[in-house]
Amino acid sequence: MDLELKSLRLADGRAVDVTVHGGIVTAITPACVAGGDGTRFLFPGFADVHVHLREPGFSYKETIRTGSQAAARGGYTDVCAMPNLRPVPDSAGNLAVQTELIRRDAAIRVHPYGAITVGQKGEQLAGLAAMAPEAVGFSDDGRGVQSEDMMRRAMVQAKALGKMIVAHCEDNSLLHGGCIHDGAYAAAHGLPGICSESEWGPIARDLKLAEETGCAYHVCHISTKESVALIRTAKARGVNVTCETAPHYLTLDDGCLEDDGRFKMNPPLRSPEDRKALLEGLRDGTIDMIATDHAPHSAKEKAGGLLGSLNGIVGIETAFPVLYTRLVLPGILTLPRLIALLHDNPCRRFGIGTPLAVGETANFTVFDLGTEYTIDPDEFLSLGKATPFAGWKVRGRCLLTVCGGEIAWKDNTCL
Repeated sequence: MDLELKSLRLADGRAVDVTVHGGIVTAITPACVAGGDGTRFLFPGFADVHVHLREPGFSYKETIRTGSQAAARGGYTDVCAMPNLRPVPDSAGNLAVQTELIRRDAAIRVHPYGAITVGQKGEQLAGLAAMAPEAVGFSDDGRGVQSEDMMRRAMVQAKALGKMIVAHCEDNSLLHGGCIHDGAYAAAHGLPGICSESEWGPIARDLKLAEETGCAYHVCHISTKESVALIRTAKARGVNVTCETAPHYLTLDDGCLEDDGRFKMNPPLRSPEDRKALLEGLRDGTIDMIATDHAPHSAKEKAGGLLGSLNGIVGIETAFPVLYTRLVLPGILTLPRLIALLHDNPCRRFGIGTPLAVGETANFTVFDLGTEYTIDPDEFLSLGKATPFAGWKVRGRCLLTVCGGEIAWKDNTCL
Protein backbone atom coordinates (compact mmCIF):
# COMPACT_ATOMS: atom_id res chain seq x y z
CA MET A 1 0.00 0.00 0.00
CA ASP A 2 1.16 3.53 -0.84
CA LEU A 3 -0.26 6.55 0.96
CA GLU A 4 0.48 10.23 1.40
CA LEU A 5 -1.07 12.14 4.30
CA LYS A 6 -0.61 15.88 4.54
CA SER A 7 -0.73 18.36 7.42
CA LEU A 8 -1.45 16.06 10.32
CA ARG A 9 -0.53 16.87 13.89
CA LEU A 10 1.28 14.56 16.27
CA ALA A 11 0.31 14.31 19.93
CA ASP A 12 2.97 16.90 20.81
CA GLY A 13 1.39 19.37 18.36
CA ARG A 14 3.93 19.21 15.53
CA ALA A 15 2.46 19.34 12.01
CA VAL A 16 3.79 16.63 9.71
CA ASP A 17 3.41 15.02 6.32
CA VAL A 18 3.62 11.22 6.21
CA THR A 19 4.52 8.96 3.30
CA VAL A 20 3.91 5.23 3.20
CA HIS A 21 5.39 3.13 0.41
CA GLY A 22 4.91 -0.60 0.16
CA GLY A 23 3.31 -0.61 3.59
CA ILE A 24 6.40 0.95 5.22
CA VAL A 25 6.59 4.46 6.67
CA THR A 26 9.20 6.08 4.44
CA ALA A 27 8.97 9.70 5.60
CA ILE A 28 7.65 11.79 8.47
CA THR A 29 8.57 15.38 7.68
CA PRO A 30 7.49 18.83 8.82
CA ALA A 31 4.33 19.80 6.97
CA CYS A 32 5.23 21.58 3.74
CA VAL A 33 2.17 23.79 3.74
CA ALA A 34 -0.44 24.72 6.27
CA GLY A 35 -3.58 22.78 5.61
CA GLY A 36 -6.91 21.91 7.14
CA ASP A 37 -8.02 23.32 10.45
CA GLY A 38 -5.33 21.69 12.58
CA THR A 39 -7.69 19.15 14.15
CA ARG A 40 -6.54 16.01 12.33
CA PHE A 41 -4.04 14.05 14.42
CA LEU A 42 -1.77 11.12 13.65
CA PHE A 43 -1.17 8.60 16.45
CA PRO A 44 0.56 5.23 16.61
CA GLY A 45 -1.98 2.42 16.50
CA PHE A 46 -3.50 1.84 19.93
CA ALA A 47 -3.01 -1.44 21.80
CA ASP A 48 -5.72 -2.95 24.01
CA VAL A 49 -4.43 -5.75 26.22
CA HIS A 50 -7.90 -6.79 27.42
CA VAL A 51 -10.65 -7.64 24.96
CA HIS A 52 -13.18 -10.44 24.62
CA LEU A 53 -13.68 -11.51 21.01
CA ARG A 54 -15.94 -14.44 22.01
CA GLU A 55 -14.81 -16.76 19.24
CA PRO A 56 -14.57 -19.72 19.20
CA GLY A 57 -17.63 -20.74 21.15
CA PHE A 58 -19.80 -17.64 21.48
CA SER A 59 -19.99 -16.12 18.02
CA TYR A 60 -23.55 -14.88 18.62
CA LYS A 61 -21.99 -12.30 20.98
CA GLU A 62 -19.00 -11.31 18.81
CA THR A 63 -16.63 -12.80 16.26
CA ILE A 64 -12.98 -12.25 15.61
CA ARG A 65 -13.97 -10.48 12.41
CA THR A 66 -16.53 -8.11 13.96
CA GLY A 67 -14.51 -7.49 17.10
CA SER A 68 -11.32 -6.71 15.23
CA GLN A 69 -13.18 -4.46 12.79
CA ALA A 70 -14.66 -2.60 15.76
CA ALA A 71 -11.16 -2.27 17.21
CA ALA A 72 -9.86 -0.80 13.94
CA ARG A 73 -12.72 1.70 13.97
CA GLY A 74 -11.59 2.69 17.46
CA GLY A 75 -8.00 3.32 16.33
CA TYR A 76 -6.54 0.01 17.53
CA THR A 77 -4.01 -2.04 15.61
CA ASP A 78 -3.25 -4.58 18.36
CA VAL A 79 -5.53 -6.34 20.81
CA CYS A 80 -4.98 -9.18 23.27
CA ALA A 81 -7.86 -11.65 23.32
CA MET A 82 -9.01 -13.19 26.60
CA PRO A 83 -9.43 -16.97 26.93
CA ASN A 84 -13.00 -17.40 28.23
CA LEU A 85 -13.93 -19.29 25.07
CA ARG A 86 -15.14 -22.74 24.02
CA PRO A 87 -12.88 -24.60 23.81
CA VAL A 88 -10.84 -22.80 26.47
CA PRO A 89 -7.31 -22.30 25.09
CA ASP A 90 -5.69 -24.39 27.82
CA SER A 91 -3.60 -26.58 25.50
CA ALA A 92 -1.73 -26.14 22.25
CA GLY A 93 -4.53 -27.88 20.38
CA ASN A 94 -7.29 -25.74 21.82
CA LEU A 95 -5.29 -22.57 21.29
CA ALA A 96 -4.78 -23.55 17.65
CA VAL A 97 -8.55 -23.46 17.10
CA GLN A 98 -8.46 -19.77 17.99
CA THR A 99 -5.26 -18.88 16.15
CA GLU A 100 -6.60 -20.38 12.93
CA LEU A 101 -9.66 -18.13 13.16
CA ILE A 102 -7.42 -15.15 13.88
CA ARG A 103 -5.29 -15.82 10.81
CA ARG A 104 -8.41 -16.17 8.68
CA ASP A 105 -10.58 -13.32 9.91
CA ALA A 106 -8.76 -10.68 11.94
CA ALA A 107 -8.75 -7.14 10.54
CA ILE A 108 -5.88 -6.14 12.84
CA ARG A 109 -3.27 -8.01 14.91
CA VAL A 110 -4.89 -10.22 17.55
CA HIS A 111 -2.68 -11.71 20.25
CA PRO A 112 -4.33 -14.57 22.16
CA TYR A 113 -3.89 -15.41 25.81
CA GLY A 114 -3.54 -18.96 27.03
CA ALA A 115 -5.50 -19.96 30.10
CA ILE A 116 -3.73 -20.38 33.43
CA THR A 117 -5.76 -23.43 34.45
CA VAL A 118 -7.52 -26.21 32.59
CA GLY A 119 -10.99 -25.06 31.63
CA GLN A 120 -10.37 -21.94 33.75
CA LYS A 121 -11.56 -24.05 36.67
CA GLY A 122 -8.60 -23.34 38.93
CA GLU A 123 -7.97 -27.01 39.64
CA GLN A 124 -5.14 -28.02 37.31
CA LEU A 125 -2.41 -26.00 35.63
CA ALA A 126 -2.94 -25.61 31.89
CA GLY A 127 -0.34 -26.58 29.28
CA LEU A 128 1.62 -23.35 29.61
CA ALA A 129 4.82 -24.55 27.98
CA ALA A 130 3.03 -25.93 24.92
CA MET A 131 1.07 -22.68 24.47
CA ALA A 132 3.96 -20.30 25.12
CA PRO A 133 5.05 -19.86 21.47
CA GLU A 134 1.61 -18.52 20.48
CA ALA A 135 0.31 -16.97 23.73
CA VAL A 136 0.97 -13.34 24.60
CA GLY A 137 0.60 -14.28 28.28
CA PHE A 138 -1.50 -16.42 30.59
CA SER A 139 -4.81 -15.41 32.14
CA ASP A 140 -7.99 -16.94 33.53
CA ASP A 141 -9.79 -13.63 33.00
CA GLY A 142 -13.42 -13.75 33.94
CA ARG A 143 -12.44 -15.90 36.91
CA GLY A 144 -9.93 -15.36 39.66
CA VAL A 145 -7.44 -18.09 40.55
CA GLN A 146 -8.68 -18.90 44.06
CA SER A 147 -5.78 -21.09 45.22
CA GLU A 148 -2.59 -19.39 46.36
CA ASP A 149 -0.62 -22.56 45.65
CA MET A 150 -2.02 -22.75 42.11
CA MET A 151 -1.09 -19.13 41.43
CA ARG A 152 2.40 -19.68 42.81
CA ARG A 153 2.90 -22.70 40.53
CA ALA A 154 1.64 -20.71 37.55
CA MET A 155 4.00 -17.85 38.28
CA VAL A 156 7.00 -20.15 38.66
CA GLN A 157 6.32 -21.77 35.29
CA ALA A 158 5.47 -18.49 33.54
CA LYS A 159 8.74 -17.00 34.83
CA ALA A 160 10.68 -19.94 33.41
CA LEU A 161 8.91 -19.47 30.06
CA GLY A 162 9.50 -15.71 29.97
CA LYS A 163 5.76 -15.06 29.97
CA MET A 164 3.50 -12.82 32.02
CA ILE A 165 0.68 -13.76 34.36
CA VAL A 166 -2.28 -11.46 33.65
CA ALA A 167 -4.69 -11.71 36.55
CA HIS A 168 -8.39 -11.18 37.04
CA CYS A 169 -8.36 -10.63 40.80
CA GLU A 170 -11.57 -11.72 42.50
CA ASP A 171 -12.12 -13.61 45.73
CA ASN A 172 -15.27 -15.67 45.19
CA SER A 173 -15.81 -16.14 48.92
CA LEU A 174 -16.50 -12.42 49.31
CA LEU A 175 -19.02 -12.00 46.48
CA HIS A 176 -22.20 -13.16 48.26
CA GLY A 177 -24.29 -12.86 45.11
CA GLY A 178 -23.46 -9.18 44.64
CA CYS A 179 -24.25 -7.42 41.41
CA ILE A 180 -22.88 -3.88 41.91
CA HIS A 181 -20.46 -2.09 44.24
CA ASP A 182 -21.32 -2.34 47.92
CA GLY A 183 -21.95 1.38 48.17
CA ALA A 184 -24.60 4.08 48.27
CA TYR A 185 -26.60 2.94 45.24
CA ALA A 186 -26.76 -0.68 46.43
CA ALA A 187 -27.95 0.42 49.87
CA ALA A 188 -30.55 2.82 48.48
CA HIS A 189 -32.01 0.27 46.05
CA GLY A 190 -31.75 -2.88 48.13
CA LEU A 191 -29.31 -4.61 45.79
CA PRO A 192 -26.61 -7.04 46.94
CA GLY A 193 -23.21 -5.38 46.89
CA ILE A 194 -19.69 -6.50 45.94
CA CYS A 195 -17.09 -5.39 48.47
CA SER A 196 -13.81 -3.79 47.40
CA GLU A 197 -11.80 -6.44 49.27
CA SER A 198 -12.95 -9.06 46.77
CA GLU A 199 -10.58 -7.27 44.34
CA TRP A 200 -7.76 -5.91 46.47
CA GLY A 201 -7.41 -9.01 48.65
CA PRO A 202 -6.26 -11.24 45.76
CA ILE A 203 -4.04 -8.42 44.45
CA ALA A 204 -2.25 -8.28 47.81
CA ARG A 205 -1.78 -12.07 47.70
CA ASP A 206 -0.48 -12.05 44.13
CA LEU A 207 1.92 -9.17 44.72
CA LYS A 208 3.51 -11.21 47.48
CA LEU A 209 3.79 -14.18 45.12
CA ALA A 210 5.20 -12.06 42.29
CA GLU A 211 7.85 -10.71 44.63
CA GLU A 212 8.65 -14.25 45.79
CA THR A 213 8.86 -15.81 42.32
CA GLY A 214 10.14 -12.89 40.23
CA CYS A 215 7.34 -13.46 37.73
CA ALA A 216 6.19 -10.59 35.51
CA TYR A 217 2.70 -9.85 36.78
CA HIS A 218 -0.07 -7.69 35.32
CA VAL A 219 -3.32 -6.81 37.09
CA CYS A 220 -6.48 -6.53 35.01
CA HIS A 221 -9.13 -3.79 35.31
CA ILE A 222 -8.37 -2.34 38.76
CA SER A 223 -11.26 -0.36 40.22
CA THR A 224 -10.57 0.38 43.91
CA LYS A 225 -8.46 2.86 45.81
CA GLU A 226 -6.91 0.04 47.83
CA SER A 227 -5.76 -1.67 44.62
CA VAL A 228 -4.01 1.51 43.52
CA ALA A 229 -2.28 1.89 46.88
CA LEU A 230 -1.13 -1.74 46.98
CA ILE A 231 0.35 -1.58 43.48
CA ARG A 232 1.99 1.77 44.15
CA THR A 233 3.72 0.34 47.23
CA ALA A 234 4.74 -2.85 45.41
CA LYS A 235 6.30 -0.88 42.59
CA ALA A 236 8.31 1.13 45.11
CA ARG A 237 9.64 -2.20 46.45
CA GLY A 238 10.71 -3.24 42.95
CA VAL A 239 8.02 -5.85 42.27
CA ASN A 240 7.71 -6.61 38.55
CA VAL A 241 4.08 -5.47 38.30
CA THR A 242 1.98 -3.41 35.92
CA CYS A 243 -1.73 -2.76 35.87
CA GLU A 244 -4.59 -1.43 33.80
CA THR A 245 -7.89 0.27 34.38
CA ALA A 246 -10.71 0.94 31.94
CA PRO A 247 -12.43 4.07 30.58
CA HIS A 248 -15.65 3.38 32.52
CA TYR A 249 -13.86 3.33 35.88
CA LEU A 250 -12.20 6.65 35.06
CA THR A 251 -15.32 8.49 33.89
CA LEU A 252 -18.15 6.88 35.90
CA ASP A 253 -18.85 5.80 39.48
CA ASP A 254 -21.74 4.19 41.34
CA GLY A 255 -23.49 7.54 41.57
CA CYS A 256 -24.02 7.26 37.79
CA LEU A 257 -25.77 3.89 37.91
CA GLU A 258 -29.09 3.15 36.28
CA ASP A 259 -31.01 -0.11 36.55
CA ASP A 260 -29.93 -1.11 33.07
CA GLY A 261 -27.66 -3.92 31.90
CA ARG A 262 -25.40 -1.44 30.14
CA PHE A 263 -24.13 -0.44 33.60
CA LYS A 264 -23.39 -4.04 34.66
CA MET A 265 -19.73 -5.06 34.55
CA ASN A 266 -17.16 -6.88 36.66
CA PRO A 267 -15.57 -5.36 38.62
CA PRO A 268 -18.46 -2.96 39.16
CA LEU A 269 -18.41 0.81 39.03
CA ARG A 270 -17.05 1.86 42.41
CA SER A 271 -17.37 4.98 44.58
CA PRO A 272 -16.38 8.54 43.66
CA GLU A 273 -13.42 8.14 46.05
CA ASP A 274 -12.24 5.10 44.12
CA ARG A 275 -12.52 6.94 40.81
CA LYS A 276 -10.48 9.82 42.26
CA ALA A 277 -7.77 7.37 43.33
CA LEU A 278 -7.67 5.82 39.85
CA LEU A 279 -7.17 9.23 38.26
CA GLU A 280 -4.35 9.96 40.69
CA GLY A 281 -2.85 6.58 39.80
CA LEU A 282 -2.83 7.60 36.15
CA ARG A 283 -1.13 10.86 36.93
CA ASP A 284 1.63 9.42 39.12
CA GLY A 285 2.35 6.39 36.93
CA THR A 286 0.98 3.70 39.24
CA ILE A 287 -1.51 2.73 36.53
CA ASP A 288 0.43 1.86 33.41
CA MET A 289 -2.21 1.58 30.73
CA ILE A 290 -5.89 1.85 29.86
CA ALA A 291 -7.62 -1.23 28.43
CA THR A 292 -11.27 -1.44 27.47
CA ASP A 293 -12.31 -4.89 28.76
CA HIS A 294 -14.52 -4.91 25.66
CA ALA A 295 -17.04 -7.63 26.56
CA PRO A 296 -19.99 -7.98 24.17
CA HIS A 297 -23.17 -9.91 24.96
CA SER A 298 -26.47 -10.38 23.16
CA ALA A 299 -29.32 -7.93 23.74
CA LYS A 300 -31.23 -10.61 25.65
CA GLU A 301 -28.29 -11.23 27.99
CA LYS A 302 -28.13 -7.52 28.82
CA ALA A 303 -31.89 -7.02 29.28
CA GLY A 304 -32.14 -8.05 32.94
CA GLY A 305 -31.17 -4.81 34.63
CA LEU A 306 -28.40 -4.64 37.20
CA LEU A 307 -29.45 -7.82 38.99
CA GLY A 308 -30.27 -10.06 36.04
CA SER A 309 -27.89 -9.08 33.23
CA LEU A 310 -24.57 -10.70 32.45
CA ASN A 311 -21.43 -8.75 33.31
CA GLY A 312 -19.74 -6.90 30.49
CA ILE A 313 -19.98 -3.82 28.30
CA VAL A 314 -18.50 -2.84 24.95
CA GLY A 315 -16.02 -0.03 24.64
CA ILE A 316 -13.37 -0.45 22.00
CA GLU A 317 -15.05 1.92 19.53
CA THR A 318 -15.55 4.65 22.13
CA ALA A 319 -12.43 4.51 24.31
CA PHE A 320 -10.39 7.28 22.73
CA PRO A 321 -13.20 9.83 22.23
CA VAL A 322 -14.51 9.24 25.78
CA LEU A 323 -11.05 9.62 27.31
CA TYR A 324 -10.12 12.59 25.16
CA THR A 325 -13.37 14.39 25.93
CA ARG A 326 -13.55 13.62 29.64
CA LEU A 327 -9.87 13.61 30.61
CA VAL A 328 -7.77 15.53 28.07
CA LEU A 329 -10.05 18.45 27.25
CA PRO A 330 -10.63 19.31 30.96
CA GLY A 331 -6.86 19.16 31.59
CA ILE A 332 -6.83 16.01 33.76
CA LEU A 333 -4.39 14.30 31.35
CA THR A 334 -2.27 15.65 28.52
CA LEU A 335 -2.72 14.22 25.05
CA PRO A 336 0.82 12.75 24.97
CA ARG A 337 0.12 11.03 28.31
CA LEU A 338 -3.10 9.52 26.96
CA ILE A 339 -1.24 8.17 23.93
CA ALA A 340 1.36 6.63 26.23
CA LEU A 341 -1.44 4.88 28.15
CA LEU A 342 -3.05 3.60 24.94
CA HIS A 343 0.08 2.71 22.97
CA ASP A 344 3.55 3.19 24.40
CA ASN A 345 3.13 1.46 27.75
CA PRO A 346 1.03 -1.56 26.68
CA CYS A 347 3.26 -2.17 23.66
CA ARG A 348 6.41 -2.04 25.76
CA ARG A 349 5.08 -4.30 28.51
CA PHE A 350 3.45 -6.90 26.26
CA GLY A 351 5.97 -6.82 23.42
CA ILE A 352 3.39 -5.95 20.78
CA GLY A 353 2.84 -3.10 18.31
CA THR A 354 5.37 -0.91 16.54
CA PRO A 355 6.44 2.71 16.97
CA LEU A 356 5.34 5.41 14.57
CA ALA A 357 8.71 5.88 12.90
CA VAL A 358 10.44 5.89 9.52
CA GLY A 359 11.38 2.38 8.47
CA GLU A 360 8.64 0.72 10.48
CA THR A 361 5.60 -1.06 9.11
CA ALA A 362 2.69 1.37 8.94
CA ASN A 363 0.57 0.87 12.06
CA PHE A 364 -1.18 4.10 12.89
CA THR A 365 -4.49 5.87 13.22
CA VAL A 366 -5.81 9.30 12.25
CA PHE A 367 -8.41 11.12 14.35
CA ASP A 368 -10.25 14.37 13.81
CA LEU A 369 -10.29 15.92 17.27
CA GLY A 370 -12.51 18.77 16.17
CA THR A 371 -15.50 16.60 15.30
CA GLU A 372 -18.23 16.45 17.95
CA TYR A 373 -20.85 13.74 17.75
CA THR A 374 -23.17 11.65 19.90
CA ILE A 375 -22.28 8.04 20.69
CA ASP A 376 -24.89 5.80 19.06
CA PRO A 377 -24.55 2.04 19.67
CA ASP A 378 -26.57 1.33 16.53
CA GLU A 379 -23.54 2.56 14.57
CA PHE A 380 -21.13 0.13 16.23
CA LEU A 381 -19.38 -2.50 14.15
CA SER A 382 -19.28 -4.71 17.23
CA LEU A 383 -22.19 -7.12 17.65
CA GLY A 384 -22.42 -5.90 21.25
CA LYS A 385 -24.36 -2.68 21.83
CA ALA A 386 -24.47 -2.38 25.64
CA THR A 387 -22.51 0.72 26.65
CA PRO A 388 -22.94 3.22 29.48
CA PHE A 389 -21.68 5.89 27.08
CA ALA A 390 -24.72 5.82 24.80
CA GLY A 391 -25.94 9.36 24.18
CA TRP A 392 -22.70 11.01 25.34
CA LYS A 393 -21.46 13.92 23.26
CA VAL A 394 -17.77 13.39 22.52
CA ARG A 395 -15.01 14.78 20.36
CA GLY A 396 -12.60 12.74 18.33
CA ARG A 397 -13.68 10.64 15.37
CA CYS A 398 -11.45 7.95 13.88
CA LEU A 399 -10.92 8.65 10.20
CA LEU A 400 -8.35 6.02 9.29
CA THR A 401 -6.56 3.05 10.81
CA VAL A 402 -3.65 1.38 9.02
CA CYS A 403 -2.43 -1.98 10.31
CA GLY A 404 0.38 -4.05 8.86
CA GLY A 405 0.74 -1.56 6.03
CA GLU A 406 -2.87 -1.97 4.92
CA ILE A 407 -6.03 0.06 5.56
CA ALA A 408 -8.04 -1.65 8.31
CA TRP A 409 -10.65 1.11 8.74
CA LYS A 410 -11.56 4.19 6.73
CA ASP A 411 -14.38 6.63 7.42
CA ASN A 412 -15.55 7.23 3.88
CA THR A 413 -17.79 10.09 5.01
CA CYS A 414 -14.73 12.15 5.95
CA LEU A 415 -11.87 10.91 3.76
